[in-house]
This record gives sequence, structure tokens and C-alpha cells, in this order.
Amino acid sequence: MPFEERSRMTSRIAFCREASLPDANVRACCRRYGISQTTGYKWLARYAQGGEAALEERSRRPAHSPARTPPDIEGRVVAIRRAHPAWGGRKISALLERELDVAPAPSTVTKILRRHGLLDGPGAGEPRAYQRFEHAEPNDLWQMDYKGHFALAAGGRCHPLTVTDDHSRFALVLEACCDQRGATVRQKLERAFEEYGLPLRMLFDNGPPWGTGGPERFTPLTVWLMDLGIRISRGRPYHPQTQGKEERFHGTIQREILDRHAFATLEDAQAAFDAWRRIYNTIRPHEGIDLQRPADRYRPSRRPMPKKVEEPRYGPTTSCARSRTRAASTCADASSQPPGPSSESPSPCARPTSMVSSPSATETPRSRQSICDRLSSNPSTMSVNTRPPCPASEHSV
Repeated sequence: MPFEERSRMTSRIAFCREASLPDANVRACCRRYGISQTTGYKWLARYAQGGEAALEERSRRPAHSPARTPPDIEGRVVAIRRAHPAWGGRKISALLERELDVAPAPSTVTKILRRHGLLDGPGAGEPRAYQRFEHAEPNDLWQMDYKGHFALAAGGRCHPLTVTDDHSRFALVLEACCDQRGATVRQKLERAFEEYGLPLRMLFDNGPPWGTGGPERFTPLTVWLMDLGIRISRGRPYHPQTQGKEERFHGTIQREILDRHAFATLEDAQAAFDAWRRIYNTIRPHEGIDLQRPADRYRPSRRPMPKKVEEPRYGPTTSCARSRTRAASTCADASSQPPGPSSESPSPCARPTSMVSSPSATETPRSRQSICDRLSSNPSTMSVNTRPPCPASEHSV
């Protein structure tokens, strides 16, 4: 015969009936039903006053709430929300501060809206945990962004370009650039691709030079990346958490380099970047990867940089075709200009040639030395082969 299932209410009624018998031992009944003596006598008192109906659960809400928001203010919060359904606790609280001497806090406004069922969906207005992700293998995803530019003592500004591997946190690119043009980014990426190979996908925000900020989805830079077989992803607008690893990397650069040093020229900044990047990749433990070094988890891509890129064919109305046509016309305009004095003088972005050459085109990733061993044994391999100047005639994209 199966065990009889009892609800909490059924157990209370059975306890009160048994403990109310003239010769009942209340303490023994409490032990048998697994409740304390205080709870047992409480239910017996209610049973004696109102019978079985008195054993129902009662509200635990306090009889008086001195700190509760007054009804008139609560009604004003509800009225504002219904007039402006997209406004949240912060906006409503700020508006009430202008109208009232004492306004409820944004969190209080959110609780009022929740009580009245005026929030959008379950859990709305509550703190939400960030959706964290990490790709399973190195080179599955590279994140790229510019860190905020800063002034140089000798004049001009430095625009740090950074590229990090999502899986290993390995810093692939940390370049002191003189601008944020598409041609500058392409130069830096070409050297990174020659050194580390091609990633499967790259993630960046919606700003130039990889975003247009307009109806067209592609720029000459992103078309070039897709020609290389690299998939393109962009973060949600006004949502930097999508590139959280890049943002965290920028904060580390700020604390460990920029807050401690001042630079006169781009060359000074780049020298500090190169020295710190070697430490970051091969020495510094990273808390995001269980205190491993990024170089312990990174390995070069199996997809080498091709010597020649075959241009795909697009329809005349596609945005890729328009971006490619605009890029071609830009290059034609630049090549048709007569050379001036600036063509012979080096650009502020130019850097000296490294003494270590990049891996040859015939070298396979399997034959390459491990990243950590290669960088630790010869720190100069952190630098790339050559660093040509930024073209002065390149238009911003």
C-alpha cells in the first residue's frame, strides 16, 4: 500500500487534533511531527480560537510600514510610467526630484512599478548577470578596437590599436598609431596575419574604420577581411559588454602603462607597448584564465596569410560591390596625386625594421616554435617585420 501524502495543512490539522486530546503529551506530539514546541503551542492556540480555518497561512506583511512611499507619490510614479512606458526608475526618479522636495530613489521607483505590474516581462528591473562567453580554441575569434587616444608631449596624439584572442587573451596587436584610418588598420593586421595566421572570425564595434555608422554595412577594410575568408561580427550598439575582453584589456593598459608613463613621441609609446606586451603575454598571470599566461593557451592559426587574394564577383547592387568600388577609387585618387615633400619624409606611424623576419610563406603552423618559447628566447620577435608609414593621402572610411 503506498505511503499517504500529506500537505502542510493536513499535518497541522492532524497535530492539533491529536495534541488537543485530554491525555495527550504535547511535547511528544511535537517531536513526532518534527516541529518545535513554540510552533506547536502557537498552532494549538489558533486551533482553540478559530478551529481548522485558523490554521491557514497568514500574511507576514507588517501591520505598519513607516518608510513606505506615500500613496500620492506612488500614484504619481504610476501616472508617469503610464504616460511614458519606456521610462525606467532612473528617469522617473530624476523627474520627481524636480517636482518634489523628497523624491524616491530609482530602486524604490522600480519596486513600485513592479508592484503595479508595469515592468516589461519577468525579471525586468532586476540586476542581470552578464552573459559571458569564451571560444573553445585560439583564433576562433579575435576582438579588435581602438583604445582612447592620448596626447603626446612632442605634439600630436597616439591612437592605440589593440587585437586580442578571445580564448587565450593573447595580445596579438598593440600598436601606437597616428590615426584611425582604414589603411593604417590594414597595415597592422597584415603583419599580424603574417606572424600568427588568419582567425576564423573578428569582432569589433560599429564605428569607423570597420563600421560605417550609416546604411551600408561594409567598409573597404571589412570587405578585405571577408576576401581573406574571415567572418565579420559587430557588437550591439551602445553595448560595450560584447567586447568585454577588449575593454578589460584597455583598462589594464591604462593602469599598467599610461597611468605610470608619459610619452613624447609615437616611437616612445611603441617601445613601451612592445616591452609591456611581452610581459603581458609570457610572464603576467591572467586571472580570467585561472592565472595562466596568455602564451600558455595560444598557438598560431593553421590558416596562413595568402600571397594573393582572389577577388570574388558581386552583383552591381550589393553593398560589398559599392564598398569595393569606393576603395578602388580611393586608391586611384591617391596614386594619381604628384609626389610632394611629404612622400619622402617618414610618417609619425613609421617604425624601424625589426632584425627578425616573419615566418616564411612555406612554413606550416605545425613547424613553428611555441609562442611562449619563441617570445621568451627572443623578445624582438614581438615586433613585426616592417612598419611602413601611414599614407597621407588615405581618406577616412
